Amino acid sequence: MFDNHDYVAPARYVRPYTITAGRTRSKVDLPMEATLRRRPGGFHPDLNPAALRVLATCDARSVAEVSALVSMPIGVVRVLLGDLVEQGIVHVEATITESSSKDERIDLIERTLRGLRTY
Repeated sequence: MFDNHDYVAPARYVRPYTITAGRTRSKVDLPMEATLRRRPGGFHPDLNPAALRVLATCDARSVAEVSALVSMPIGVVRVLLGDLVEQGIVHVEATITESSSKDERIDLIERTLRGLRTY
């Protein structure tokens, strides 16, 4: 007879540190609003499944959007994206800093508006 106390459900949750090999920070500074672009290059079979999901999702999206779309914590996505940037697979578009000019700020606002209109 089946006893509920003897049954242990299989784990469905993967700890974030297992996806990033224990790393909690990226070597690349990636603000949540940074827009990403995939570089042409095709398939990357040496990437782990999580990195492939991030890569498939990241083009023309922000770090925060990628995190939401792949349903992974932002810290994990930052580490994986940092790896992809270091490998030259993904490029980070310029983002606003304290020293950004008025034209750079207007350009970011226009890009954001264009992105919002596509939804």
